[in-house]
Amino acid sequence: MTTTQNPKDSMKSTWTTWPREQWNYHHKILDFLDIYPVDPKTEVPVHSKGEKIPYFNEWSVHLWILFHAAIPLVLHQLCTSYTGHIFSPIAAFNLYFMAFNIIVVHEARILRRLGHAYGFLDGDKHERDGIPDVGVAKVAKSLYKTTGSRLIAAVYLTYKPGELPIDMNWKWLFLEIGLYGVVLDFWFYWYHRLMHDVGGLWKYHRTHHLTKHPNSLLAAYADHEQEFFDMVGVPLMTYFTLKLMGLPMGFYEWWVCHQYIAFTEVLGHSGIRVYAPAASTFTWLLQYFDAEIIVEDHDLHHRKGWRKSHNYGKQTRVWDRLFSTCHDRIESARDNIDYEKPVSIPLL
Repeated sequence: MTTTQNPKDSMKSTWTTWPREQWNYHHKILDFLDIYPVDPKTEVPVHSKGEKIPYFNEWSVHLWILFHAAIPLVLHQLCTSYTGHIFSPIAAFNLYFMAFNIIVVHEARILRRLGHAYGFLDGDKHERDGIPDVGVAKVAKSLYKTTGSRLIAAVYLTYKPGELPIDMNWKWLFLEIGLYGVVLDFWFYWYHRLMHDVGGLWKYHRTHHLTKHPNSLLAAYADHEQEFFDMVGVPLMTYFTLKLMGLPMGFYEWWVCHQYIAFTEVLGHSGIRVYAPAASTFTWLLQYFDAEIIVEDHDLHHRKGWRKSHNYGKQTRVWDRLFSTCHDRIESARDNIDYEKPVSIPLL
């Protein structure tokens, strides 16, 4: 007895070859933004599993995130300092929403360049999945839904027009960035694991697992229920947890934390063949306990997992370590990392 696949489950990606007259608004948006996961005109290097894998220069990652996170902060500060104009909550949302989207699009383009330079994980077996024909609108909408929903919550809960970026709680920032990723991952780990383990919840997560070789634009490829928890539920639980711990978590610190989280979410679905830990001020500590998460960890979660899986964390492996759900690495195994070949992420 054969089963018929639901057309909505198809990962076939041919729309880029269609006549442009067949494109709708969403096709044109993705094309205008030039955020294709790979350039079909440029060769992608293919590596065997045993070939050495380069590693990300951690300082270049921090520089990249902080440089781009600082741009709207500086613009905000300069505008108010030189004109006296106080940004209303709506004006602040518009500024940071626009900046957030530009940063995510820029990162996706950078990761495409790195993919063409260093190849992709499991590249000797399978190409990266493209943006599915049936999911173009979902992918296009996810770009602004992810950034917008998080910023709406941040503005509503923490934005104070009388406080400027220069007033940020600088002395707490290092700790807030590090703890934000660990605490967020606690909430994400259990919500994520329950969606795999509880039959009635799997239906809300299975769409995200249709891709076995994800790309950076499929980071938020999901149904509405998962979107809500990824974009709003988990960040809010993280924020309130840190507030209960006594951390200030003002608007500007939360903005920087969001940039660290979003960078890793996009990177973690890119599949680039580089030993690239999640960006965190606690990376050194996580590595000491073998609890840092890298690109291959989440890639294996998609490639090897379905209902029953592993590597449930998104920002760390702390909770996977504690609850014994880590999967062995393959290409990024410690003895396969080429520490003499650092990779720096270009700013522009």
